[in-house]
Amino acid sequence: MNNLSPFVLLLLVLLGAMSLVMAMTWRFAKKWNNYGVVDAVWAGSFFLVAVLCFFGAPGWGVRKALLLLTVALWSLRLAFYLGKRTLSHHPVEDERYRALRGDYGNHAALRFFLFFQYQGLSVVLLATPFIEISLNPSPRLSLWEMCGFVLVLLSVMGEALADAQMEKFKSDPTNKQKTCDVGLWKYSRHPNYFFESAVWWGFFIMALGTDGAFYTIYAPFVILMLLLKVTGVPPSEAQALKKRGEEYRLYQERTSMFIPWFPKTLQSSSQKDSF
Repeated sequence: MNNLSPFVLLLLVLLGAMSLVMAMTWRFAKKWNNYGVVDAVWAGSFFLVAVLCFFGAPGWGVRKALLLLTVALWSLRLAFYLGKRTLSHHPVEDERYRALRGDYGNHAALRFFLFFQYQGLSVVLLATPFIEISLNPSPRLSLWEMCGFVLVLLSVMGEALADAQMEKFKSDPTNKQKTCDVGLWKYSRHPNYFFESAVWWGFFIMALGTDGAFYTIYAPFVILMLLLKVTGVPPSEAQALKKRGEEYRLYQERTSMFIPWFPKTLQSSSQKDSF
């Protein structure tokens, strides 16, 4: 073990820690009969990674503390939000996990165990910017690091605002089955996903203060692709169209999908007929 580089050694520690965390989460979820809890644990696991990096990496203490603060603000807020959402639906499981139960059939318990382990692996692979930042011994912060720090802070605030606006909209009974198009949701159909992506670009920019860390650009790209093509926008929009139909289709026509921008002015049927 002494011959291993600090990067590899820390990577192995994180892999072991995340495997254990996800095994414990699986056991709890199985007993609780709700596998949706993994969403909150996945988000919160990045804070644990940052803690392990703080105590286990030989980099400059101030830089490690800044990283820990930054990750904590994002990770714990998101974990709390997702955990509260899971609790509000319990014992009804999130639709995604109900679908997985159907796909997994009689082998659901084992398949979910493997799924949770994959989630733990994804945490470590996405956290390589944290490792690189924590290993940097330079006793001063670069402009890249400060810019990345500011971007993460602004993005966390934007994501929190988007989530709060959606919660407030849904809390009004008169808005049931309606599309939220107020606040940030007037300018983007998915402002929460936009700011989530921006958080990861902020972490990458922070990592640019470390020599040789440019390769970590894959992390924000993976998050962006997941949000745009896999677990984010596609299932969210399909569900919204199923529930709200024509109203949501019109919302799609006038509102930017991802990057916040001014909404389009749509012509009414009477205006179209007049031409």
